[in-house]
Amino acid sequence: MRIDEIFTTKAEPVFSFEFFPPKSDDGERNLFRALEELRPLQPDFVSVTYGAGGSTRDKTLEIVAHIHREFGLEAMAHFTCVNATVEGLRSTLDEMRALGVENVLALRGDPPGGADVWTKTEGGLEYSRELVALIDAEYEFAIGAACFPETHIHALDADSDLRYLKEKVDAGARFLITQLFFENERFDEFVVRAREIGIEVPIVPGIMPITNVGQIRRITELCGSELPPRLLEQLEMRADEPDAVAEFGVAYATLQCADLLANGAPGIHFYTLNRSPATRAILSALKLMRPWERAGAPSPA
Repeated sequence: MRIDEIFTTKAEPVFSFEFFPPKSDDGERNLFRALEELRPLQPDFVSVTYGAGGSTRDKTLEIVAHIHREFGLEAMAHFTCVNATVEGLRSTLDEMRALGVENVLALRGDPPGGADVWTKTEGGLEYSRELVALIDAEYEFAIGAACFPETHIHALDADSDLRYLKEKVDAGARFLITQLFFENERFDEFVVRAREIGIEVPIVPGIMPITNVGQIRRITELCGSELPPRLLEQLEMRADEPDAVAEFGVAYATLQCADLLANGAPGIHFYTLNRSPATRAILSALKLMRPWERAGAPSPA
């Protein structure tokens, strides 16, 4: 089923999980174990990322097809412009269609090889909006795109970043998923600004439960998300107790999600890092709390 249709037809919030293609047999077993453990929560869809430089192209498609076939879950493939000509992009999209994929998250992708400056492939595309437009013109996929409540790390400023997002929506993006964030005010303000310039598609908050202090520091440094001082202080107080960090991270993310849903977010996209316990605990709590049915859920503290 197309994800844009899920958003228009489902009465309750849409929940989804993100995974990445593992690099080893053990990693693959862990991924499918996590999927098996999360499947009873009945996610509306799952997504599978596309490795740096398109390095996991075949593995991404293989996992998406396996999830759809063996787990009976709707699966979305991430797709980037990196290291690909337009004809190469079409070839991959043709393969996706042949596999029965209906949903694509269209991204420019990061500069290959860890470079600081983006250089497009000869015969390729420069911007993700061009990829969105190509897919929309030639294929029947439901197209998602990424957005950045705290502004893309390489954007000139917040206003230009938002204008660029509007171009992606105008090109055919049907829903948006945010980069991870830890202050809901950033998301709320971002949605208001997006609506003011005419972006009307669903904007889904992306949430990453914190389970490891060093790991979340690295991730936020790479993507440009902010760890609020009050949150960092709480994490550092527990830094020598891994179980305490994970327990606090789950509690924080649960309150964060409850607040978002109580204030009208259309769903939650969980960045699982191929692990199930934190996401399972949060979503189980949310389905008991049902914050979308009431206002005034507690804000994260």
